[in-house]
Amino acid sequence: MITKNKKERVMDKTKIHDKDTGSPEVQIAILTERIEELSSHLKKHKKDSHSRRGLLQMVADRQKHMKYLKEKAPKRLEKVVKKLNLKKKKA
Repeated sequence: MITKNKKERVMDKTKIHDKDTGSPEVQIAILTERIEELSSHLKKHKKDSHSRRGLLQMVADRQKHMKYLKEKAPKRLEKVVKKLNLKKKKA
């Protein structure tokens, strides 16, 4: 579970303006943080299939946000990918 303070720090790194909480960049950053936490949990608890399903849903959701950003503003997507050290899908 991502704490409020951690979420605020992630938002501060990627926000576009002062009150930005819902831009695709912020959503991608928050999902990335949650995915990293859940991945480390699943390394310890290999048989936790319910959490694995949630992880796959988060990854799919992040991909949707990235696809939207790629269509609307490719330069912004490149910035987010660099900032978060994500692997960018080709095509």
